[in-house]
Amino acid sequence: MHIFIQIAQLLLCLSILVVFHEAGHFLAAKYFKTKVEKFYLFFDPWFSLFKKKIGDTEYGIGWLPLGGYVKIAGMIDESMDTEQMKSPPQPWEFRSKPAWQRLIIMLAGIFVNILLAIIIYAGILMTTGEQTINTDQLKDGYAFSDVGKKLGFKDGDIILEVDNKEIPTFNYLPVSLLFGDHVTVKRDGKIIKFNLLPEEKRDVLKQEGRGFISPRIIADVDSILPNSLASKYLKKGDVITSFNKQPIKYIDEFRLELSKHKNDSVTLGIYRNGQNINEKLFVPDSAILGFVPSASNLKNATAYKKYNFMDAFKRAPVLSWEMLLVQIKQFKLIINPKTEAYKQVSGPLRLYKAFSPEWDWGQFWSFTAMFSIWLAFLNLLPIPGLDGGHALFTIAEMITGRKLSDKTMEKVQMVGVFILLGLMILVFGNDIWNIIQSVINK
Repeated sequence: MHIFIQIAQLLLCLSILVVFHEAGHFLAAKYFKTKVEKFYLFFDPWFSLFKKKIGDTEYGIGWLPLGGYVKIAGMIDESMDTEQMKSPPQPWEFRSKPAWQRLIIMLAGIFVNILLAIIIYAGILMTTGEQTINTDQLKDGYAFSDVGKKLGFKDGDIILEVDNKEIPTFNYLPVSLLFGDHVTVKRDGKIIKFNLLPEEKRDVLKQEGRGFISPRIIADVDSILPNSLASKYLKKGDVITSFNKQPIKYIDEFRLELSKHKNDSVTLGIYRNGQNINEKLFVPDSAILGFVPSASNLKNATAYKKYNFMDAFKRAPVLSWEMLLVQIKQFKLIINPKTEAYKQVSGPLRLYKAFSPEWDWGQFWSFTAMFSIWLAFLNLLPIPGLDGGHALFTIAEMITGRKLSDKTMEKVQMVGVFILLGLMILVFGNDIWNIIQSVINK
């Protein structure tokens, strides 16, 4: 059932983004009196699920949920009518319009994607607000997974700078480390600087960048799972102070010791109601006791703010810009062969995993805003076949005063189609390979 909820969220997200993106092209074309022949959600090779003609435009829903399109008369793209292109340009055709109008029509979809992200972020800021964890208040440093430690970190490191810049909030720290070249940390009272090598980032990227770093938290007990091992030995408010008489303070230290003593009897030192007590227990093979720490030492570092209408629309463009910068850095990481990040690029067969197994509107809108920025960035790339490719040739025409012939544009367009097909093969290949790997590993 969970997978269907995730797929439903993905399809809704894609539908919203595609409709708004294509509506940008559609409205701009209509404004400049350019004929729009088709407006489709999803692709419709061979047949469509629904279609209806209103005026000059056929509106429809295709069966292949990989995007959507508008077919603009006289535009040289993958949907062009080759017979129509042989006739002289007509006043209502895209190719007969001035370069500046064609440029606006091509960039309108990207503009709408960015505007949509700003509106969604503003809505999130007004309804659920913004939570940040200020790094200068994380006095206990960070805990790192095994792949995080391969980058050169040690539990307890306090990160001071990434590429000679302070990162004020934890929200952007993990991605800053993935995109960074070197880092400065405070370790055991000493200032240490080391490089973040692309080769060492591979294992982190295989985990999609999740969970390799987290703020270090105290080993105390906030809630206990019913019928768990913890329910027999621990109580809410307990603070774990030692493991087999060795002092510990943090939950990462506690989990490490548990993993070392699977199927073994151990003694926990516990501070409870002003008294120090010892509890002997047997660690199961899972090395999980079943309790959740309070993270009370993060309270001073955590800030929450809910915005009014005006402030939300001031903050939302900043969030959108920050997300765009993240996407640009992520793209640089993907095209760096040393990181092998291209192997982790997900297509529709795995993208559904980005959504919560339970329907979560907050997470849904947050991802939709981020993905809208990502689509805007991808479409802006100067690749023939994408909006950015069309825009590049149009800008060149405006500067030089010379327009490429329709025949040349057709050839350039075909090159772009082959590039995009290659990228699609890579993405779907990654999806299929990862699915096979997950089945084998089971």
